[in-house]
Amino acid sequence: MNKLRLENRTALITGGGSGIGKATAELFLREGAAVVITGRDEAKLRTACSEFSSLGRISYRPCDLTHCEQVRDLITWATRELGRIDILVNNAGANIKRRAMRELTPESYRFLIEANLDSAFYCTHFVLPQMLERKDGVLIFVSSTAGKRAGPLGGGAYGAAKSGMAFLSHALGIEEKDNGIRCSVIYPGEVDTPILENRPQPVPPEHRARILKPEDVAEAIAFVASLPPRASVPELIIKPTCQAYS
Repeated sequence: MNKLRLENRTALITGGGSGIGKATAELFLREGAAVVITGRDEAKLRTACSEFSSLGRISYRPCDLTHCEQVRDLITWATRELGRIDILVNNAGANIKRRAMRELTPESYRFLIEANLDSAFYCTHFVLPQMLERKDGVLIFVSSTAGKRAGPLGGGAYGAAKSGMAFLSHALGIEEKDNGIRCSVIYPGEVDTPILENRPQPVPPEHRARILKPEDVAEAIAFVASLPPRASVPELIIKPTCQAYS
């Protein structure tokens, strides 16, 4: 029998109630990890835990990740629940319909930076000390190709936040490489997740059928998370075959 890739590992996954986060939680459980999922929508978190309870050890705690104090309490609780946090998947994010630069307001800009960038920093900040103490930890930042290449889909503030996530990851990876900390950025292209509902124009079913599914990105995340301590993937781009990238 093949060894489970994440056996005896623990993971905290943000945005775990739907989309990429939910698919990652399911795959991590199937690969032997104990998992905590978090996000704003308690009903979605509860449903995911109910669906996956037969696969392994999973629990949830709702949290507004844009509030520093809530994140601190989340990490304290999740550490107690899991015993430790080996893997942090910074997956939570958001976008809005009125995302073009001419449509952004100071309020909507701040919302996008907080939801996509600040939340990842807060989670990383509070989980890092225990990883440094053990000299072992994997931090995965789910960015977007919108944070790698400017384009018409993501919008300026969303792209800036996703690009900022990458720089947080790269800086931390350089600073703490000798302390066993491995940092990776996953750049998905278009993925069929609930965030598509906030596109300025509706996404037709035939297009949804051609783009990535959440489980495709989850496989990339699990690959990075399951590598031995000697190996690190600073960044990984995954996109639909039909989506241009240049």
